[in-house]
Amino acid sequence: MKQRTKHSPSIALVLSSGGARGLAHIGVIHELIDRGYKIRAIAGSSMGALVGGLYAVGKLEEYEQWIMGFDKLDILRMIDFTLSDEGFIKGERVFEQMRKLEMIPDIRIEELPLPFTAVAVDILRNKERVFTSGSLLHAIRASIAIPLVFTPVHEEGGILVDGGVLSPLPLDYVERKPGDLLVAVDLNAPIPYSPPSLPKEHSSTNQRFRALFKKWDEMFGHRSPFRLKEEVSNDEKIGYFDLIMRSVQLMQHRLTTYALTRTPPDVLIQISKDCATVFEFYRAKELIEYGRAVCSEVLNQFEASH
Repeated sequence: MKQRTKHSPSIALVLSSGGARGLAHIGVIHELIDRGYKIRAIAGSSMGALVGGLYAVGKLEEYEQWIMGFDKLDILRMIDFTLSDEGFIKGERVFEQMRKLEMIPDIRIEELPLPFTAVAVDILRNKERVFTSGSLLHAIRASIAIPLVFTPVHEEGGILVDGGVLSPLPLDYVERKPGDLLVAVDLNAPIPYSPPSLPKEHSSTNQRFRALFKKWDEMFGHRSPFRLKEEVSNDEKIGYFDLIMRSVQLMQHRLTTYALTRTPPDVLIQISKDCATVFEFYRAKELIEYGRAVCSEVLNQFEASH
């Protein structure tokens, strides 16, 4: 039986950027709610903005069920490649599907039942673009626009990209009231990954994926960013996409360390940067359970000392 708090403190929750690792945010939220905590406000960058926005609008459960039904080929089908010099993925197909399923309704942020903040970066104005009002869909799409991967969002003379470029863990932007616990989830922690205990599932799509990976390698001359981990040898050279992502991870870790020093949270939940690559959304069940398990361990320690 799970340990529960003697009281139900309200939480100001901050969710970091991190691609598919952001699915761990869902497990964290489940664990917080199960223990009786009340999420009063949320701020997020990139995948943190997506998960936080879905929770704020009451659609997180629908998203979870949707993404857990995906296999590797489904993920690839959702990616709309483009030859644009601003990025190689438009990112519109997945949002169009989410709109059809009414996961992100046409709603303004100020109409949400709790304060929500999404952070993007305006690379022309050299500063964060902090969304606390306006279209929820527009804010989330801007916040997840990983440079050179997803095409950016153009807005009133500005160009908006992923919030993780300047604020991977936006602790300064969450609306916090006296008495709120400040809880932060860092998806870029340089710690070992310990997978949760889950039954192994065999995928019949591996052969089709290998063919697609081979085609990618022939076309672009470097390893596909969608290659399965187990299909990459230890002595293989780092490809173009890997080089970008590893550089981004290092940058985000340094920025996160600075943010944590400036604004220390009451509770810090650290998710290993090695638990998943950017596009491994087909591992939803594993990553959600991992987030829950890590959150449970951290809360056990926090509650025992308070």
